[in-house]
Parts: sequence; C-alpha cells; structure tokens
Amino acid sequence: MIEGAPMQVLMVEDNLDHAELIRRSFEDHQVLNMMHHVHDGEEALDYLMRRKEYADVEQYPTPHLVLLDLRLPKVDGLTVLKEMKETEHLCRIPVVVLTSSAAEQDMVQAYQYHANSYLTKPLDFVKFTKLMKDLGFYWLGWNKSPISE
Repeated sequence: MIEGAPMQVLMVEDNLDHAELIRRSFEDHQVLNMMHHVHDGEEALDYLMRRKEYADVEQYPTPHLVLLDLRLPKVDGLTVLKEMKETEHLCRIPVVVLTSSAAEQDMVQAYQYHANSYLTKPLDFVKFTKLMKDLGFYWLGWNKSPISE
C-alpha cells in the first residue's frame, strides 16, 4: 500500500440502511478509505475474482479490507469467506464479518474459514456508530497488512 493512499474497502451488505450507516460512520470519523459496496454474495465473488462488470482493476481495485455480512442473497457470506480464503491472491485480505447473527455456530464457522474478526451489529444506533468508528480506526488506521496492491 502506498503511504497516504486511500484504503480500499469492499462492503458486502444487502441491507441498504446498514450499508448507509457503515458508510456514514466511516466518513464522519474521517477514516481514509474508498468504499465499494456490493449487495449479495454472488456480486462479492464477481468483484473479488474480477468477473463480469468488475473486470476493470482500475475501477474496482483489490480491497485492503472486506466487511462481510453473513445473511446474503444468492451466495451466503460464509461461502464468500471460504472461497476468498481458498484463493491465493485473496487469502491475505483481512475479512471482518459484520453481521446481525450472534449464533455461536456462525461464529465458529466463520473462524474455521479464517475470518479475521467477527462483530455482531448492535441494534442501538449509538453503539452501532461507535463500533464502526472503532472498527475503522483499528482496521484502516492502526492495523498493518501485507497487502500491497
């Protein structure tokens, strides 16, 4: 990653209200990033694998971080996570599972597929925005990653 260049974040979220909250939280807290949003698991895999309309790497760069919901249409988040971590050019990208599911089975499965973090979305707006602020500062400000694209 080039010093001072924006972090590329891929947000995989089908709930438009949640997606807007995440985007606004990152903007409000001035976390330097470029957010790309896809709405389902199939679209996420197309983006990551540079298929279909996502073939242009200039317009759709490899993300430095993926925010991944689990309950997605077409292809679920666990399948997206598993495919990412089994793909050589994607396996080192940090994946933060950001979901409404607090089910232990989902959490166990996500970590078995090598999720880097598992966060449950708070229902309370203030807690949700605080979580997004902390997440942004940690993953996009403080954390160091070997991804160099």
